[in-house]
Amino acid sequence: MSVAQKPATGAWVRAQRKAPRRRRTLITAALGVLVFGLLAVNILLGSYTVTIPDFFSMLGGQTIPGASFIVMENKLPQALLGLLTGASFGVAGAIFQSMLRNPLASPDIIGISYGASASAIAAVVLFGVRGVGVSVAAIIGALAVALLITVLARGRGGTGLILIGIGAAAFMQAAVTFLLARADINSAQDAMIWLTGSLNSANWERVTVLALALLVLLPLTAAGSRELHGLALGDDTAAGLGLNVPRARLMLTIVGVLLAALPTAAAGPIAFVAFLSGPIAKRLNGGAASLPLAALVGAAIVLAANFAAVNAIPGISLPVGVVTGALGAPFLLWLLITSNRANQGG
Repeated sequence: MSVAQKPATGAWVRAQRKAPRRRRTLITAALGVLVFGLLAVNILLGSYTVTIPDFFSMLGGQTIPGASFIVMENKLPQALLGLLTGASFGVAGAIFQSMLRNPLASPDIIGISYGASASAIAAVVLFGVRGVGVSVAAIIGALAVALLITVLARGRGGTGLILIGIGAAAFMQAAVTFLLARADINSAQDAMIWLTGSLNSANWERVTVLALALLVLLPLTAAGSRELHGLALGDDTAAGLGLNVPRARLMLTIVGVLLAALPTAAAGPIAFVAFLSGPIAKRLNGGAASLPLAALVGAAIVLAANFAAVNAIPGISLPVGVVTGALGAPFLLWLLITSNRANQGG
């Protein structure tokens, strides 16, 4: 009888192993369809609607008076920038949250995004930098803040790094306020909109720079996924698995910082996208972290929030960060409350 049960037992084990994989495939496909649908909605619908045949005609080079400029120079780059920034923020957040094993450890919470913002604003206000130079300044600022909080938090664990990062974020916010006070009123107004996180000034240059950067960074992220899964188990376990923990942590930190800094330079520090994407993707994936799912969730959040921001109030186009901030703040409060209860054993 036990011999007869062996094939059934083996089949059951194989089925159990395939179940999470099948679930992940279905969720990835569903999120992919959702993101594609939201991308189409942002391009085709809203205050100015365009038909699908007209859209493909414009893609083919045909000029439709009025519509071609609105769609090809406004709505399409805005939607594509939303897709790229959301995916980049989502992966960046998932990297830091998995590496530090804490859902609070996202770039927008621990100060990395604020470092990028402060250096970008300084470059614009003090030196008149524009275009790609802003991206370079944002990367330098984000790397500097990441290095600072890493050095100060050495030996204090993930919680210490988060607390130091929150302090660094407060300092960067103060620096931004000082810079805005020195700027002329027009520059300050533009900077304030950008600091909220906005796709309203999207253009093809920003889309191209961010797309090229992601073509380089995402393969590097995929190559480091094994190390990330090992670090998510703890440094001792990762070392036991044969990983070079310091080297893996350094590589993933640099990639994560770049994935947070580049979209910040392109669209501003869109609030809470990096923070929300990883936990939502993890919940959808049955408790297991997934970088591709985090990218899709981030893209879906930004695209949905942008459509709401542009169309919620007739005649007014809000920054997308207003909507993501309204979504992320309650989640942050809930996470802090539940974490505190867990630490108290209640």
